[in-house]
Amino acid sequence: MEKIFYGTNENQFGELLIPEGEGPHPVAIVIHGGFWRKRVTLERMRAAAKDLTASGVATWNIEYRRTGQDGGGWPGTLLDAANASDYIRTLAKSYPLDLNKVVTIGHSAGGHLATWIAARHRIPKDSELFMEDPLSILGTVSLAGVNDLEMMYSVHHYRDHVLTREPDNPTAELIGGSPEEYPNRYKQASPVELLPIGVNQTLVHGALDIHVPIGISDHYHREAERAGDSVKYVNLPNAEHIMLSNTTSSAWQTVKEEVQLLVNK
Repeated sequence: MEKIFYGTNENQFGELLIPEGEGPHPVAIVIHGGFWRKRVTLERMRAAAKDLTASGVATWNIEYRRTGQDGGGWPGTLLDAANASDYIRTLAKSYPLDLNKVVTIGHSAGGHLATWIAARHRIPKDSELFMEDPLSILGTVSLAGVNDLEMMYSVHHYRDHVLTREPDNPTAELIGGSPEEYPNRYKQASPVELLPIGVNQTLVHGALDIHVPIGISDHYHREAERAGDSVKYVNLPNAEHIMLSNTTSSAWQTVKEEVQLLVNK
């Protein structure tokens, strides 16, 4: 599959798929997870992107610099997600894409980036993450998304303490340290801190998830509603983490339906 580069780094590229028909087509920015670490690539979401495209939604499956790579972490990982999203304006000059119907969909850490992309217009101008005129997002679908970075940091910090093991905290790797060390970074990179974002949001989480606790989506949903945002929360009682992006699972069929509902708003 052809790589289309939105930047000069080897990891600043995406894969674009266009549905059959003349268009213009709605677009889903597809973002893989893997706790922002280099071992997981966009290949993780390739089948999901193909299936969404077969249902009539163009997909832009993006890669980005990750922790463990030069330029990954703060702020590179987040800036890459932002730049990849804005690059859709360039793609629309050559492909039949509807810029009024762009949604984001991400799994796990990709769910965090998907929601953050929809929220980044709320970032203060003095932030390293601030960009002028971000692409307008119609809606976002977060699949077991890490939408509260401080809470995810605390979960891993607690596990390390209880298990008396060497620190293994992917959120700290992304941000550069703890919430106490970098409070402003957490505020600017965590979707829950940027509420209200004024974008239609759908949260999908499996009750059997042992990687990203469902409590993170519970908390985010309450905070988003309290802030006045439009948020739909889909709690799947029989789903675990990986099922949400596995196109052979019943959970994925639910996810695909939610994407269709958003692009047809």
